[in-house]
Amino acid sequence: MTAPTAPAAPADLLYSEAEEELRAAVRSLLADRCDAKGILARAETGRPHDPALWHTLAVGIGAAGLLVPEKLGGQGAGHREAAVVLEELGRAVAPVPYLTSAVLATEILLACDTAEAAPLLAELASGRTVCAPAVPLTLAPGARLPAPVRDSGGGILTGTVTAVADAAAADVLLVLADTGLYAVRAGEAGVTPLVPLDLTRPLATVTLEAAPGTRLADPATARAAVAGALLSAAGLLASEQVGLAEWCLTETVGHVKGRYQFNRPVGSFQALKHRLARLWLDVASARAAARAAADALATGAPDAPLTVAVAQAYCSGVAVRAAEECVQLHGGIGMTWEHPAHLYLKRAKADSLALGTAGHHRGLVADFAELPAP
Repeated sequence: MTAPTAPAAPADLLYSEAEEELRAAVRSLLADRCDAKGILARAETGRPHDPALWHTLAVGIGAAGLLVPEKLGGQGAGHREAAVVLEELGRAVAPVPYLTSAVLATEILLACDTAEAAPLLAELASGRTVCAPAVPLTLAPGARLPAPVRDSGGGILTGTVTAVADAAAADVLLVLADTGLYAVRAGEAGVTPLVPLDLTRPLATVTLEAAPGTRLADPATARAAVAGALLSAAGLLASEQVGLAEWCLTETVGHVKGRYQFNRPVGSFQALKHRLARLWLDVASARAAARAAADALATGAPDAPLTVAVAQAYCSGVAVRAAEECVQLHGGIGMTWEHPAHLYLKRAKADSLALGTAGHHRGLVADFAELPAP
């Protein structure tokens, strides 16, 4: 007779003192260096990334190395702390490659656990190097990985990958080839910018034509590393969506309290009260789901894939609804280029496709629960 299994520890959804201090530092930086006017100005140039802001965030605050153990040159924190950073980046729609470099690429390299990957991982943790995985941003956890790039022999790679996020800002690209995972210097690859919906997270097509790469892992390890990184990134993306939704709710409430019609604030009308109260409940529920996902990833909980799928299935829609309400309830000003509401709507819509749609994640929830899905 087997011993009864101990019940799993409940998820810790609250923020620790250290996490709140990290939040305060990141929020202060973004308030000082990442205003909407500056974001719009950079977006209009076609180069939205802000290298100075990234340097301060990655090096000054040390956010780039949160997921990396101290012995490998990182901060030795974890997914909960990274989730806090992404919440604040979502609130500011900050044009920095945190999700791609400090989360996706870092998780891939950590999972490789090879001597070849360690130096690059240390560079990422220090913030000196930006790394982008050459995989489509829409690639979801649990989905079939795309056909790998072809290795002609000796790490000479040929192939094309489209919809790669932050490739234009990367110093190194992580390329999944038929013979393993390779690091390719950005200068060795062709990076063709695409026209994205979200101007703050640019996409590009990466073309490799006999590009030399450094092999980091064998094919089996590489594919497992990419699959695991997609799961972590999807779980942490939920926190970005929560931060985005929270900004939209806060700004909308402030606007309807100060906007007058018929000699009274429009926010005093019952119909708007009900809409915003319902949105507040949605955001609060989304925060609980996102924190549960971050905690499951941090603790290595066996149900982490289910928790992440629940978070993405829910938070994705909440972010879009919050942004839509923000645009609509701001009235005419919400439709203008100068007001930042459109930045949040575009990020929310783009995030709803990134790392799997809500429908894909609902399908995963059904699979994990062994329920028939429509």
